[in-house]
Amino acid sequence: MELQLNTSYRQILGMALPISLALLVPQINFITNNIFLSKLGEKELASAGITGVYYLIFAVIGNGLNNGLQALISRRAGQNLPKEIGRLFNHGAWVSLAVAACGIAITYLFAPIIMHAVIHDREIANQVVDFLLIRIWGLPLLYLYVMRNAFLVGTNQTRFLVWGTLSEALVNIFLDYGLIYGHFGLPKIGFNGAAYASIIAEGSGLLVIYFVIRSMGLHKVFGLFERGPFDFSIIKLILIQSSPLVVQYAISIISWEYFYILVEHHGARDLAISNTMRNIFGLSGIFSWAFASATNSMVSNILGQGKTNEVLPLIRKIITISFSISLVVVTVLNIWPEWFLSFFSQGEEFITHGIPVIRIVSVALLMMSVGTVWLNAVTGTGNTIVNLRIEAITIVIYSIYTYLVLEYWKLPITWGWGSEWVYWISMFSMAFLYMRSGRWKGKKI
Repeated sequence: MELQLNTSYRQILGMALPISLALLVPQINFITNNIFLSKLGEKELASAGITGVYYLIFAVIGNGLNNGLQALISRRAGQNLPKEIGRLFNHGAWVSLAVAACGIAITYLFAPIIMHAVIHDREIANQVVDFLLIRIWGLPLLYLYVMRNAFLVGTNQTRFLVWGTLSEALVNIFLDYGLIYGHFGLPKIGFNGAAYASIIAEGSGLLVIYFVIRSMGLHKVFGLFERGPFDFSIIKLILIQSSPLVVQYAISIISWEYFYILVEHHGARDLAISNTMRNIFGLSGIFSWAFASATNSMVSNILGQGKTNEVLPLIRKIITISFSISLVVVTVLNIWPEWFLSFFSQGEEFITHGIPVIRIVSVALLMMSVGTVWLNAVTGTGNTIVNLRIEAITIVIYSIYTYLVLEYWKLPITWGWGSEWVYWISMFSMAFLYMRSGRWKGKKI
């Protein structure tokens, strides 16, 4: 099995496109959730925006663990050390379960207090809290599920990603329709039906990918699931590598939750429109995130081979593809924005107010296609503390902008979504300057 990568366009596409497909399926799944919930009413669609971003905070903590572990696995793949990859994966799974337990405890202790304090509409606040206390139990399943991302991407086995995500999406769509509306002989639960559906779907995706890994014999090649001594030095390495990313991603999404809370102060309609914009980000941004993930893995793998001089040319190749694909997606989105907004069944006024926001978001998507690649290149070098510094500075600038625009000056949400321009310009500038400086060369992980 070839673990060492090259920097050709074919290799880049071979890694990124399966990741794109794997990301596309859950985004379709998420959008389907919102379409089903939107038919219950505008407040339900608004509540879905807050609950979705809250769960996303913990989901991206899992992504922080995933990306840190992925960089480590990719470095060992570049060094051609398959058994070390298995040891990293096994210890990473235990770390993820411990973090998931903390997430559940935090939600039960603090989420009801925080949501009732910051959400003005009491009905939305109660709906949000009830949903979150159910949905958070999917966290251990989700974290174990994303660990396989680190393994499959880090070992260049991305073609297997789609099986778990496809099964998860099919189960979720089926149960969403059944549990929200009471079809297929299932109980009619309403808004909370989406929470139960998502938990069961995450469990099914995890089960499928487990069988795929075993049926392909990957567990034998890399020593996965083998019982061995618990090595605290490996736990320490994973935490050192992943902790800055966990904090980075958490504060990023917390700032987005802050944004949604400020939008809620403008009314349920603005919150509902903003929730649809998050759907657009999710669906339209999958290629950017896929190429970013490939950047993390490929940069680390190339550095593991000692080919430092190939890193910046590799990044430029990835950006060329990422930006070109995003440009096509954004063009289509701007030609038919009414078509996308009509899926949420909120009427003509909703569509009219939503179109200007789509124009703003479209430019931000192009910025993201470049900025997120440069940021993940920093991750691939192993300098994750630099990632955290970049994110922290960016979030301060972003939060000041959103407060002034939405809360202090009370400008329309089109101005509020301009915060994405501020975010990606700031992030790109710092990541680009760091990678161009060459200070990452010689980093050992």
